[in-house]
Amino acid sequence: MSELELVHRGKVREMYRVDDRHLLMVASDRISAFDVVFNEPVPDKGRVLTAMTAWWSTWLGDIAPTHVVSADPGDFPAAARRSEWAGRALLVRRAEMLPIECIVRGYITGSAWKEYRERGTMHDEPLPAGLLESQQLPEPVFTPSTKATDGHDVNISFAAAAELVGPEAAAAARRVCVDAYSTAAAHASERGIIIADTKFELGYVDGTLVVADEWLTPDSSRFWPKDHWQPGASPPSLDKQPVRDATEATGWNKEPPPPPLTDDVVAATRARYIEAYETLTGESFDDWLAHSGVPAGANAS
Repeated sequence: MSELELVHRGKVREMYRVDDRHLLMVASDRISAFDVVFNEPVPDKGRVLTAMTAWWSTWLGDIAPTHVVSADPGDFPAAARRSEWAGRALLVRRAEMLPIECIVRGYITGSAWKEYRERGTMHDEPLPAGLLESQQLPEPVFTPSTKATDGHDVNISFAAAAELVGPEAAAAARRVCVDAYSTAAAHASERGIIIADTKFELGYVDGTLVVADEWLTPDSSRFWPKDHWQPGASPPSLDKQPVRDATEATGWNKEPPPPPLTDDVVAATRARYIEAYETLTGESFDDWLAHSGVPAGANAS
């Protein structure tokens, strides 16, 4: 096979058919915020996402099974060993995906904070009065949402998720995601980072529920430096926060087309992604590039 068949193109990733049981998942440098994809790529962003997903998949493999088979290009079919995909591709098993986003929140922020201020609930479940923005919740909470193919995802209750996927699948998804989040959050805390919340996507492979797509990356998670966190304020994030801040400051209505990103915003975002990877894993991003066969200075989008 000289070319792999493109079977899906998402906001950030492309999925290519390897065979009936396997796909190649390739992370681009596209960046999205507020469910809108920007025109300017963030160099090396896709490689950071791939490196982090590969690392967490191994580190948390005993807690939450994954669809990742290998990050080693030597295990890929010949057609997948394209230079522009170096460091940004994973060989994965096909999964029958659950039609929900599996979010775990350890702190109240973002859309959950907005809902709490308005109604005193989080995903339609009541919370105690008097919570502050960014306050740690008594325990991590599984808070699913719809998986929109167009527009914005919608936060839903656990009961609504159980109606969509079935009570057994919803309970299993909650257990897997909360266990993975709790273990990852404890590790991150030791390295000076708070994982405020994160989003998993789950599916079935041969009857086993697995984590698919990305794992605990700056795209799917809110990472806060511990030394900048205090209840009552929104701390800086080691993720796409420079993009959010810069575009919200323009008065953008969060509908396409997005405003352009400046070179400074792109550079600041790239730096935060790399800092998150190196802090959480304790590994050098340059080593990932070298191991993946990425030529020095090659930041293809």
